[in-house]
Amino acid sequence: MKITEAQQMVDEWIQTYGVRYFSELTNTAILMEEVGEVARIMSRKYGDQSFKASDKDKDLADEMADVMFVLICIANQTGIDLEAALIKNLEKKTQRDSERHKNNPKLG
Repeated sequence: MKITEAQQMVDEWIQTYGVRYFSELTNTAILMEEVGEVARIMSRKYGDQSFKASDKDKDLADEMADVMFVLICIANQTGIDLEAALIKNLEKKTQRDSERHKNNPKLG
């Protein structure tokens, strides 16, 4: 699926089931909550924290999808084409970092 298609699918879902988009500010707060849920899983699965009983059934893929969903909502609300933005961002990173990481002894 292309990112543009995902943006269209999310918009259709919002129009059909969500009634309307939450405000941009509310969605930004929700995005932070969802990123926090990803961080919670990561710190327990790959970090030093242990799982609490309430965390054991959490699904990392589902939480990442929640992050994507809300990010797409914000992009739709603010008129951002995420596919074009990502392409532009990768071009910027390529120009800026084409040799930087290759020359980083910490990564060798």
